[in-house]
Amino acid sequence: MTDLHYDITGHGPVLLLIPGGAGHPMGLDPMTNALSAQFTVVTYDPLGLAHGRLGEPVEDQRVQDWSDGARRVLDETLPEGESAYVFGTSSGAIAALDLLARHTERLRHVVAHEPPCVGVLPDGARQQAAFGEVCDVYRARGRAAGGALMTAVLEEREAGELPEGQPLSREEELATPMALFLRHVIRPFTAYVPEAGPSQARLTVAAGTDSRGQLLHRTAEFLAKAQQADFVEFPGGHLGVLQHPVDFAARLARTLLGTAPRS
Repeated sequence: MTDLHYDITGHGPVLLLIPGGAGHPMGLDPMTNALSAQFTVVTYDPLGLAHGRLGEPVEDQRVQDWSDGARRVLDETLPEGESAYVFGTSSGAIAALDLLARHTERLRHVVAHEPPCVGVLPDGARQQAAFGEVCDVYRARGRAAGGALMTAVLEEREAGELPEGQPLSREEELATPMALFLRHVIRPFTAYVPEAGPSQARLTVAAGTDSRGQLLHRTAEFLAKAQQADFVEFPGGHLGVLQHPVDFAARLARTLLGTAPRS
């Protein structure tokens, strides 16, 4: 059983944050600080990248491992008899959905922000293949080419000519969270299809206002209907948590506490 890595700040009901990408919580401090007045914010670091493990070996990731780790974090931090709020963004949103499906008993309300679980879409197989190509391009031509293709996939447009580049060395890759995401996270996580079914906890699926007309906004709307969940728009785009942390935190708090208007 792997060690758990997480940080705690604030006071109030427990709010578990599951970051996107390779799970490195870099850049989340402004949002976390804004939330800490209302919640005990528990920020999960699935691979321990912010806790001394950046540069250590990493294998292809499994959604279930992230959600099992999230459950263990709640076992350590959630007071007996209480239930937790959960927020996940991007790949972290997929882990949050799996946590909801498999460990719902201690959850109160889950917000999944732009989960790239594109397999739920009518054209899901094609979109999953596109993310697989992103992984292949990264491995063959490096981070710039892989990132450019991923942006094109998210914006649902032709990629055009991709930047030239070389594969990263294994040492460079292990020291770069974005590279770890492109090599070890994007393919298995975008292959995940959430289970539908009754849950003790409430689910809200979210997308950024700046993502309208893009793949993950379409995915979020479709998933919300399929899961009979609420759909709410948040400030910014896919990286809204970094682009508008204070406004994003305010929207999240209103959504979790039940006072946010439904979009």
